[in-house]
Amino acid sequence: MYDITAGIVVYNTKREDLKKAVSSFLNTGLNVKLRISDNSPTDKFLQELEDFLKECEKDYGFKNIKDKVEYIFNNNNGGYGWGHNKIIEKLTDNPEKSAESRKGKMISKYHLILNPDIYFEKGTLEKLFDYMENNPETGQIMPKVIYPDGELQYLCKLIPTPVNLVFRRFLPIKKIKEKLDYDYEMKWSGYDKIMEVPILSGCFMFFRTEKLLQLKGFDERYFMYLEDYDLSRRMNEISKTVFYPYAEIVHNHAKESYKSRKMTVIHMKSAIKYFNKWGWIFDRKRKETNKKIKEKFFENK
Repeated sequence: MYDITAGIVVYNTKREDLKKAVSSFLNTGLNVKLRISDNSPTDKFLQELEDFLKECEKDYGFKNIKDKVEYIFNNNNGGYGWGHNKIIEKLTDNPEKSAESRKGKMISKYHLILNPDIYFEKGTLEKLFDYMENNPETGQIMPKVIYPDGELQYLCKLIPTPVNLVFRRFLPIKKIKEKLDYDYEMKWSGYDKIMEVPILSGCFMFFRTEKLLQLKGFDERYFMYLEDYDLSRRMNEISKTVFYPYAEIVHNHAKESYKSRKMTVIHMKSAIKYFNKWGWIFDRKRKETNKKIKEKFFENK
């Protein structure tokens, strides 16, 4: 059994970004396996894969990493969650069966859903692995996430309301936006303590494999955006979802949905699907969970 498996979904992804992500994951003494799920229109990267892995070995001093990396060409772009589900379905030794009937031994203790624009230092995976080993009630964990310049990314979230995800974008007054984000992004926490968080970012989702399989992976109705919120929320209903600030990763992130009209439309469509599923105004679990998270944090402060 692997200690950690990981999946990266790519779509015409920059080679240098991917090299950093792949090399960061493989730079560990743990027993690991990485699968790259390619949603690109052609399998051009497959032709480059051998050279790509040789570059990783040369640049980072690795040896024989070919056996640790598997490439999957999907010949379709069914979306981010769909691409990751192609990997998740391989996390048992009976991957040919449907998600509903799949049974078999898990091939890993933990599974990492990793963005290709992430990189981190050696030892990061070990810290997260050790925490999960010592805290069996935790089903998902996220480290501290920073920009390349060291600025903190506020990626811990309460369960969102329509104001947080939809209407906030169009609010004209900056102070109102900042006040909303202060609460929604849990900035009051200081991001310096281990804490339970109901919504963790999709850029780095470190799961207990057993729990991830129990949830059957991502809801494929989301093409892009909000599939991570949906999965994290479902995970929080069956186990603890935790922010762990003593491990750190770098996310070279650009908010595409704020820069592109097309991406904004996709984001809005996903938000509508999310609230149609969970509830717009009347979402009792949202209110109860957010209240519980705050109360628990301030009790332990």
